[in-house]
Amino acid sequence: MTTRLIASAFACMAMSGVSVAGELAPGRAHDVHLGRFDGVVYYSVEQDGYNVVATLSSGADALPIRFVSTLGPGQRLVISVPQSAEQPSIDLEILRDGEALVVSDPVSSSTAALPD
Repeated sequence: MTTRLIASAFACMAMSGVSVAGELAPGRAHDVHLGRFDGVVYYSVEQDGYNVVATLSSGADALPIRFVSTLGPGQRLVISVPQSAEQPSIDLEILRDGEALVVSDPVSSSTAALPD
């Protein structure tokens, strides 16, 4: 079962026609690269909202991680990958903007300073 999930995720990555940040069409996979994790994001239109699925893995032999969320208009999903203590996390934002789903380019977020 795990092998099928991994194969499915990498097949989606291979079939993806979208490789830059921007608006995503239903059923089209979008490649994402977050530090040591690679994967795909796709969605389907459901009665309750847009069913967004992001599948990430750190390699062909690693178990994938799947994020599933239903987004209504104006809602967003952020996937954040921590790095070392000296480096900011890498964040990917998926935003439902009206009838469009927009996937941002991953960005490094600055960590907030903690009070003394």
